[in-house]
Amino acid sequence: MKYLLIISLLLFVSCKKKQTIHITATNAATGEPYPGLTYYVVTYTNINGGTKSKTVATGALDANGEAVVTERLSKNKGHGVRVVEPENSCYNKNIQLYFSEEDGENFKAEFEFAECAYMQQNIQNVNCEGANDVFVIRDRYTYTEWTGWSIDLEGCFSNVAGGYAEVPAGTRYFEWKVTRPSGVTTGVDTVILVPGQNTDLSIFY
Repeated sequence: MKYLLIISLLLFVSCKKKQTIHITATNAATGEPYPGLTYYVVTYTNINGGTKSKTVATGALDANGEAVVTERLSKNKGHGVRVVEPENSCYNKNIQLYFSEEDGENFKAEFEFAECAYMQQNIQNVNCEGANDVFVIRDRYTYTEWTGWSIDLEGCFSNVAGGYAEVPAGTRYFEWKVTRPSGVTTGVDTVILVPGQNTDLSIFY
């Protein structure tokens, strides 16, 4: 019986693997760390067609917006890392990340957030040549990829500001192109969106 108990314990240990999770959270707009945010390391088990979760580690990120967690995690279960989103957040890159033993013994869980700012736009075709004018626009932040181009905005288009909308803070670029009978004009406008403040985007093409 004693030997059976030892073998059972060895099998139990062998079913678990030591894993180190390095968690970081930064402000996407400034690159500054987000200290004090709560994190969770969770395991998942599939039971009767559903999923049961269990928190195996939790805590707060340090002054550098980091935490390092080392745990023995079951090989046959799913694992995840979650960071609680800060207040006044209008952007997040990852709220929860999943990992497995295939990710190796060291897993980096990187989270980004950005505070809220306010922007209103005023876009007008001030050099309109008629119904055949076509205007398109796309945008990106310093921390995102370009969006797709907008739908064709035709004719003497005018989108006068109708109020400030809540948007993520940071430097935001707007690339636009207008095609007229006389030719093609392109431009790039930049706005710096400060947390909690109002900013106007004006494009007169």
